Amino acid sequence: MKKLFLIIGAPGSGKTTDAQLIAKNNPESITHYSAGDMLRAEVASGSQRGKVIDSYISKGNIVPINIAIETIIDAIKSAPTANVVLDGYPRSIEQMNTLERYLTTDTDIKLLHVIEVEVSEDIARERVLGRARGADDNAKIFENRMKVYKEPLVEIQTFYKAKNILHVINGERSIEEIVNEMQTFIQSKI
Repeated sequence: MKKLFLIIGAPGSGKTTDAQLIAKNNPESITHYSAGDMLRAEVASGSQRGKVIDSYISKGNIVPINIAIETIIDAIKSAPTANVVLDGYPRSIEQMNTLERYLTTDTDIKLLHVIEVEVSEDIARERVLGRARGADDNAKIFENRMKVYKEPLVEIQTFYKAKNILHVINGERSIEEIVNEMQTFIQSKI
């Protein structure tokens, strides 16, 4: 059985970097996947699915649920370790509900916790526009990504709080402090 940790946070919260470092520090026990990276890899493959995904990502919109969930579930099940840290998912109520339905019928994956890396919108904007890494890192698209992130956030938080599996981390500290806290938390649960 794969033990799953979801890491959510605003664009620019540092969730991907945090998760990458935790997996790098624990290569024998933790695998990191980024929902965004998995989808971008599909785009880079040039496949038909990749073209469909690109039509959404390039505008800062959410990829259709069936495409995202198939990609993500396949990756988790084939992970080389028993523990998987997935960042950037869920980003909508539909994604959350679809993942929940899947996990209640499949005993191969168990969701242990959802970790929210919390940062202010100002910090997120400063980080994203400061890194300007790709076509999706401009002010207009950042605003759309932030809106897409924030719209379902309260409902996502409420759902996972009710299941007693939401853990919030202050993402406005040094990377070392955030990674230490997150890593200690994850290790205490596996």
